[in-house]
Amino acid sequence: MCGIVGYVGPKATLDVVLAGLGRLEYRGYDSAGVSVIGENGKLETRKKAGKLANLRNSIAENPLPSSHIGIGHTRWATHGAPTDGNAHPHLGGTDLKLSLIHNGIIENFAELKAELVAAGTVFASETDTEVAAHLIAAEYARVGNLTDAFANVVKRLHGAFTILVIHEDEPDVVLAARCNAPLVIGLGDGENFLGSDVAAFVEHTKRAISVGQNQIVILRADKVELRTFDGEPVEACEFTVDWDASAASKGGWSSFMAKEIADQPQAVADTLMGRLRSDGSIWLDEISGFSTDDLKAIDRIIIVACGTASYAGDVAKYAIEKWAHVPVQVELSHEFRYRSPIVTPNTLVVAISQSGETMDTLMATRYARELGARVLAICNTQGATLARESDAVIYTHAGPEVAVASTKALTAQITAGYLLGLFLASARGATPRTELAKIGRELLKLPAKITKVLDGLEQAKALGTEMANAKSVLFLGRNVGYPIAMEGALKLKELAYIHAEGFAAGELKHGPIALIEAGQPVIVIVPSPRDVDSLHPKVVSNIQEIRARGARVIAIAEQGDTEVSQYAEDVIFVPQTLPMLAPLLTVIPLQGFALALATALGLDVDQPRNLAKSVTVE
Repeated sequence: MCGIVGYVGPKATLDVVLAGLGRLEYRGYDSAGVSVIGENGKLETRKKAGKLANLRNSIAENPLPSSHIGIGHTRWATHGAPTDGNAHPHLGGTDLKLSLIHNGIIENFAELKAELVAAGTVFASETDTEVAAHLIAAEYARVGNLTDAFANVVKRLHGAFTILVIHEDEPDVVLAARCNAPLVIGLGDGENFLGSDVAAFVEHTKRAISVGQNQIVILRADKVELRTFDGEPVEACEFTVDWDASAASKGGWSSFMAKEIADQPQAVADTLMGRLRSDGSIWLDEISGFSTDDLKAIDRIIIVACGTASYAGDVAKYAIEKWAHVPVQVELSHEFRYRSPIVTPNTLVVAISQSGETMDTLMATRYARELGARVLAICNTQGATLARESDAVIYTHAGPEVAVASTKALTAQITAGYLLGLFLASARGATPRTELAKIGRELLKLPAKITKVLDGLEQAKALGTEMANAKSVLFLGRNVGYPIAMEGALKLKELAYIHAEGFAAGELKHGPIALIEAGQPVIVIVPSPRDVDSLHPKVVSNIQEIRARGARVIAIAEQGDTEVSQYAEDVIFVPQTLPMLAPLLTVIPLQGFALALATALGLDVDQPRNLAKSVTVE
């Protein structure tokens, strides 16, 4: 949830840490803080509730000393309200020489705090984090070695955490520990970095190491050591970041979300690159570890995901079942492992997560593997935990997505789902290769067609601005249009904080039509009339039913659909494509609509209230 940065090296630490926090603010923006050890050897800390700008202003009024080591934090509050006192870093010990930042939740903090209170410790915050700071300080006073004290304490902590510590008495080292929360090392020349993701340091280096589960990092300017919590040395596995810092900047756009909506043709094209040949044939080298016999033996697929990623999974379900003839169910990760799912060695679990650190999804996949299933990840982040813990991974090459509300990550995930469906269908011989090649060739045309949708996005934006005072917006869709309707509703809830619901259009008469009243905005994803199995007539009937009750209908329909124009007040046309591939086009006007409506309300579209980009706690 939170953004963390650590640095040791010759550069001005405050500049490095604040710039890193700026690129990580999407992970948490309730409060922010930094600690440095100045050249005078003294630890100094500044922290402030609110967004990072508040911290910058505070430092301008009360400057920090020059330093070559420091840590920084942007917070998404879990324990304790977003106040100056609850902001990180937290100081430990009676001498306050130790500073600590933390991402995650310490589940056994209450019993540990009781132990400290009984020993006379006085707490300055309401957080679970301060418990760890005081425990490490007390253990350091007992054993006299900071690394040993740190290791002794982190083994006592339960839950999900990444912790960074610096101490006046050892001013050349940052210690870090990871358990169920993300941590990455950046390797520089005479300098080294830590971050909750690579955006923290990509401006300075593209060389990175993912820190594994239950590992400790000892970070100095000229050396990086990795150990297990029990002190065993760990061999580092280095990777290269495949994007640069400019990809995580707005580049002149009004918001990151606006930029990322515009990035979608490239995100889809990059996800297809090297996987679909010009003739439409497919090869996913990432799944080469699965033999043809393995793929043929799959008798069921379970897709686990949360939020927007689950809607990408719903689209993949339609495609995989149609092309590969394998039954698919989509499960919310946080529900999956708390019942008794039927999982066998012939079950393939597909886990979808932009960050690859979504705790609910990680726990669901670990549970599935315990039950004997194999796991395939669809992930956007190199070196992520989900990718490392899966049997195979299809990376979506969407680049960094900074806005909390997902756009290009979603379309890249849908694209990856199509690739998986085509590959499974080919390996299992479930659909003729000529038909699969036709689908593949059409998929290759989608980046250009997405560009055409973007060129006409002003209509959707104008409607969003016009409806800024709407109290509720309903979304209807059928078949692959249904998950897109749910995604459209989610975007509006995330950004505009108004009631929005997505329904399967066939459910309308089974209850939701009671919501329709005069003036009610309803956005309808209209299927293609060209499909031999088209649901087009039924959806047009739905439009007539809600129009008869006074609703205002906005239709998303393909070019050439003349019938729908007779019944909808507004029609946003998208290019024709194969009906199964239409979600890549129909979702984009919904993104533009939500962006414009929220902007008209004066809301922050990049950092909606109460939300963080990566949910790394359950």
